[in-house]
Amino acid sequence: MQTAETIRDANVRYHDLAAEHYDSKWGINYGPVGQAQVTSKLRKALGHDPGHYGRALEIGAGTGYFSLNLLRAGVIGEAVATDISPGMLRKLERSAAELELSVETVPCEAEALPFDGDSFDLVFGHAVLHHLPDLGAALREFRRVLRPGGVVAFCGEPSHYGDRIAAWPKRGANAIAPLWRTLMGAGPRPSNGNGNGDWSEEDRLERVVDVHAFTPADLSSHAQGAGFEAVRVSGEELAASLFGWANRTLEASADPLDVPWAWRVYAYRGYLLLQTLDRSLLEPRLPAALFYNLLLSARVPA
Repeated sequence: MQTAETIRDANVRYHDLAAEHYDSKWGINYGPVGQAQVTSKLRKALGHDPGHYGRALEIGAGTGYFSLNLLRAGVIGEAVATDISPGMLRKLERSAAELELSVETVPCEAEALPFDGDSFDLVFGHAVLHHLPDLGAALREFRRVLRPGGVVAFCGEPSHYGDRIAAWPKRGANAIAPLWRTLMGAGPRPSNGNGNGDWSEEDRLERVVDVHAFTPADLSSHAQGAGFEAVRVSGEELAASLFGWANRTLEASADPLDVPWAWRVYAYRGYLLLQTLDRSLLEPRLPAALFYNLLLSARVPA
């Protein structure tokens, strides 16, 4: 069983190794497409159009996908980005400089934030809660640093059932990966394609850094236990996640340099198209628990 310290160490090492190619790996964009994606996710988490938040704190900011896009979209006025990975924060700082954005970066753990109470109007994050060893302690910290009436919003958290549903396209993609590589003219990935189990350190760490998969009741209970009110949990991405995980599994089996650009364009555009299908048809009708991603929002009592 992993301890809090081993979880933290694995996350620091993995995210430091992944930082330089993280944006390209996940198709992160800081233009109009990225801004639309981020504001859409925040809108779904809140259940209404985002307002303007004067001072905002991102937890597990990574390379800045949410913070930088929300700054560019004018949703937040001042951003403080935290992460336990110095490598991720260095990449975020470079991207912010290129975009001419001002962001304060602070390396720290979510369970022990080095900020005064009542310091922020919004605490938010994307795909971070499932990495935290002690989610209850972290949520209590988020409440402490929020001003009365302040809001917490987290997106991209894996759901218990969605994680199991995503296993189906992964298994199918693994089965056809040799044929797919032949059709693409791609060789096997150097780190795991030699048949000897020779995974790179980044590959090995990626398999252990995810600590939780949540049910909606899990997230709601943790937020209420930390003293939040107006707790809201919703679901996001079903068709898009099935499509995305199948493609990512295929791509992960190949040498990245051999994957054709035309395939990457197809995978990216197909993912965006299926996101639209999820938003318009599936998300309003199906239970949150069935989706791959869960979104959480709540408010500090005024």
